Amino acid sequence: MPRFLYDLAERTILTYVETFLGLLLASGVTDLVDISTAKAAAIAALPAALAVVKSAAGSLLGNNASAAWLPAGKDPAAPRPL
Repeated sequence: MPRFLYDLAERTILTYVETFLGLLLASGVTDLVDISTAKAAAIAALPAALAVVKSAAGSLLGNNASAAWLPAGKDPAAPRPL
């Protein structure tokens, strides 16, 4: 189970960072979005929470040691039987 938790943490943290930086860049470069840093931080939490839900569902649908949705036989990170 620790392997799944590392995978989940990586996906969640990177989703948050990507969303947060994307919102800051969009706010600074364009007139489409005008939000503060605090609001960008709060908004970025929503996709990160969805990444947790998606990863949890992936552990049920695919390889249970990974957050990926790939079937265990197709997941390149899945251990191969000897």
